[in-house]
Amino acid sequence: MNYENAYKLLEEKGQLHLLKYYDTLSEAEQAALLNQISEIDFSLIDMIGHNSSGSDSDIAPVAALQMDSIAEKYDIYKNAGLEAIKAGNLALVLLAGGQGTRLGFSGPKGTFNVGVTKDMFIFQLLIEHTLDIVKMADTWIHFFIMTNEKNHDDTTSFFKEHDYFGYNPEYVHFFKQEMVPSVDFNGKIYLEEKGKVAMSPNGNGGWFSSLCKAGHLDKLTKYGIKYINVFSVDNVLQRIADPVFLGAVLTEGFLSGGKVVKKAYPDEKVGVLCTNHGKPYIVEYYELTDAMRDERDANGDYAYNYGVTLNYIFPVDRLMKIMNESMPLHIVKKAIPYVGEDGEIVKPSEPNGYKFETLALDMIAYMGTCLPFEVDREKEFAPIKNATGNDSIDSARELLKKNGYTL
Repeated sequence: MNYENAYKLLEEKGQLHLLKYYDTLSEAEQAALLNQISEIDFSLIDMIGHNSSGSDSDIAPVAALQMDSIAEKYDIYKNAGLEAIKAGNLALVLLAGGQGTRLGFSGPKGTFNVGVTKDMFIFQLLIEHTLDIVKMADTWIHFFIMTNEKNHDDTTSFFKEHDYFGYNPEYVHFFKQEMVPSVDFNGKIYLEEKGKVAMSPNGNGGWFSSLCKAGHLDKLTKYGIKYINVFSVDNVLQRIADPVFLGAVLTEGFLSGGKVVKKAYPDEKVGVLCTNHGKPYIVEYYELTDAMRDERDANGDYAYNYGVTLNYIFPVDRLMKIMNESMPLHIVKKAIPYVGEDGEIVKPSEPNGYKFETLALDMIAYMGTCLPFEVDREKEFAPIKNATGNDSIDSARELLKKNGYTL
């Protein structure tokens, strides 16, 4: 895109202020700015005031496949899952775009060291969990890792420095999460610097489109990958490429699956896998009414009793269809640094604009059916989201110790 084309486009969209400092930039900076402008999806801005996540609901609980039932068919599930993994049908996607800011740490969250007397990085733990299955199945599993613009180089160099923690680098594929513009409350796009549009990641619901746009779709077809196990970087105890989980989804005839844990208490702030208008749906904790929170099933247990852990299995053919669907868009108020009228950088302490996000949990609704697969939270649920308190470094370390880890 040249300057004239950019000027015409921005004039039409009411965003000419993005070229305010163009004449003060170097040639390289001018080219970078024009390239950014050419990639802006202006249709997002039209969504302001029309949040597509919607409020229409007909929410109903759905029974989880509980641990005692899983134990009864454990070997059947495990053998079915291992057979699919050995056939190369499963790939992994790690959502690793997060930073460790809330942990008081400046690097990518996956590079955080949870060890005390020895190194034990989050990425290392996740790779080691996967290596358990690689050895069991005697085959490598394609492992895709989603980064973002800010942490991509740090993440890729970290893996190289640590020799991929023993994983075969030919099976490790990095890709960047797509970025979208940040705007003020009037829909005007912010400049982050005089020659740089303020951009933010498009939310974890954009992982598959980001993977495809990075050129990895051909790998899925080339290697005959039929299912993707997608999971977040937060949970250091989660089981990845779990053949029992995969086998249960396949054997029980579900199109997708989500690992769930029994809630610690009815008001726990976790989403619950259920249905909405008959389709799989994750109801957020703040959407649960008092009546729903207290509802009991036929066994006398809470009906909305199982929280999701952001560990899902999705079929590739459905994911490819989703790319052509309009995913619900979440428009979130945020404090966004920007270039002020005087050309200086402003760092607001209060929300001053919107960021646009899609969420992985919204992908569930496009799956047709989804199996809630219960796991033991003391063995598979140790998220690190905070520096202290619940779901913190300390709570994760305690659970790691309970599971036999020497920190």
